[in-house]
Amino acid sequence: MNWTTIRNHLQDSFKSIKRNGWMAFAAISGVAVTILLVGISLAVVLNVTKLSRDVENDVRVQVAVEPKTTAKQKDKLEAQLKDIPSVKKITYSSKANELTKIVSQYGSSFKMFGGDDNPLPDMFILEASDPQKTVTIANRAKKLTHVSRASYGGSQTKKLFSTMNSVRNWGLAFSILLLFVAVFLISNTIRITILSRSTEIEIMRLVGATRWYIRWPFILEGAWTGLLGVIVPLIAIDLGYSSIFRGVGRQLATSGYSLIQPQALIWPLNISLLVIAMLIGAFGAAISMRRFLKV
Repeated sequence: MNWTTIRNHLQDSFKSIKRNGWMAFAAISGVAVTILLVGISLAVVLNVTKLSRDVENDVRVQVAVEPKTTAKQKDKLEAQLKDIPSVKKITYSSKANELTKIVSQYGSSFKMFGGDDNPLPDMFILEASDPQKTVTIANRAKKLTHVSRASYGGSQTKKLFSTMNSVRNWGLAFSILLLFVAVFLISNTIRITILSRSTEIEIMRLVGATRWYIRWPFILEGAWTGLLGVIVPLIAIDLGYSSIFRGVGRQLATSGYSLIQPQALIWPLNISLLVIAMLIGAFGAAISMRRFLKV
């Protein structure tokens, strides 16, 4: 296939989209909704997987100290925590240090909570010698004086996992359904194009055009439909995830967990969704051609 043939196929595919404007718009909209839900589902699945792995590998108990606890009372509390069986190591982290962790992970905008405005508590981080003893250590730490809460990997995230798993399952189900809808819309768009150009296609066959020479403009049209449909969802997902990362990430940081960094998620996700969208378009075109392009 030479450059002239490629150029002709590209021109034909663009003209076809323009000629069938409203149907093309419907197909593009279907792709956009589909990719939006698929992108959300993938982001949820990847983050749930990361959080699950973090929890499984976490043998720490974070003990928050009540506000206005004196230094002497903290020393006594630390000694009591050390006496809990299966505690391998104990580390003290002031609320200023906790804020520094959040600033380093989520940006300098959190510096505004420094000084007297710092809402974070002082923390004792207990490392368990056996992950199976983590729950027992947390339960015993909760009963000590001057402890506001004792959290561990799993105590605060089990409900989160349950909710996110439900969202993931429903999102995947809707995404699969909408994949079929998008393919249906694209195949109907291509069908109208084929019917409107049936005489032209017949003439091309009579003068010796191959089947693939005739098919390529329609496959490209489907791919462009997918490409156009993915633009708005990618922008929405990128901006939405960055916003959620800043909001939810701040709450998770107090428990020692975090979502996937936006820069580590967005580009791979964008590329994956772009490929999926164009494959949906090309597949929809292929289905339409198989059924209606009688050559």
